[in-house]
This record gives sequence, C-alpha cells and structure tokens, in this order.
Amino acid sequence: MSLRHALLGLLDTGPASGYDLMRTFNSTLSAVWPATQSQVYTDLNRLAEAGQIRVAAEGPRGRKSYEITAAGREELRHWLLEVAPDGYRRNDVLLRVFLLGAVSPSEAREFLRQRHAISGRHRAALEERDAGTDWDDDPLSVYGRLTLEWGKRFMTMQQEWSAWALEQLEKAPPHT
Repeated sequence: MSLRHALLGLLDTGPASGYDLMRTFNSTLSAVWPATQSQVYTDLNRLAEAGQIRVAAEGPRGRKSYEITAAGREELRHWLLEVAPDGYRRNDVLLRVFLLGAVSPSEAREFLRQRHAISGRHRAALEERDAGTDWDDDPLSVYGRLTLEWGKRFMTMQQEWSAWALEQLEKAPPHT
C-alpha cells in the first residue's frame, strides 16, 4: 500500500486539508499504516503534481483544502481492484523467529514472551479505540471498523501463536 492511495481514499470521502487528513489518518489508519506529517504533505504535493488531487479552497495562513480529481478516483479504483495486494511477503517478526537459533534458548523464549506481551498491549489499545469510537454508517466508519476488527483478531492470533511457540521451545531439546 502506498500513502498516496490512502490519501486518495480519504479525499474520496470529501475535501480536506493536510491537517484534517493527518487527524483522520491518526484516528483511523495509523494502526495499519503509520505516516508522518512530512510524508503526508510531500505526497499531497506529488498527487497535485500528478493531477490526482487539486486545491479546492485556500484559507487563512495558506491552509489548503484538497479534493480528489477524476484522475485520482481512476487511480484509486485501479489500485483497489486491479493491483494485487503485496500481502505478507515480508514479516520481520517471522524472520527473527526463523533465526532465533542464533541466540540462547532463554533469549529465544524471552523474545517470544515479549511478542506475546506486545500483541496483548496492541490488542488492548485497539479494543480501547473501538470502545471509544462513535461508529456511524458513513464509509469511513463502516470500513474503518472492519479494519479495526481485523487488527484485533490479528493481535489475538499473534498472542495465541506466541504462547504456542513458547510451549514448543519449552519442549524442544537444548541446542548448542
């Protein structure tokens, strides 16, 4: 996924300033695709240069409100429906697990304990966000809730898997 496509998707729901987009991004997408303010503004400029968004209005202190163009909607639709998702080809946690034989068994077990705890904290944070959100029937709410639920279930799976993996290491013969 690219940040540009996320911005196009957010602008597809209506015009917004960079500040508005950052606020929406932080309250909705940051759990699955974090972004910094400088990345957002850089990509807004790139999208405008590519003709996929345009300035809809300018306000005080140079505040610009952007809107998606037909070319932007076409690009968003193309990316959503025709570009195959990259999926999970890279996962640094699993790469580390695969290479845990390079450390002591106690260090490997500690790594898995930490993954279990981290997954639990992330899940709790997502639960809190879910409970604190006034879900609506607008597209951002509907699809945002689907995304949040995926995150909660993914964190649950990671917790369950790390507990299982830790059990496997406990049973494994010591290595040298």
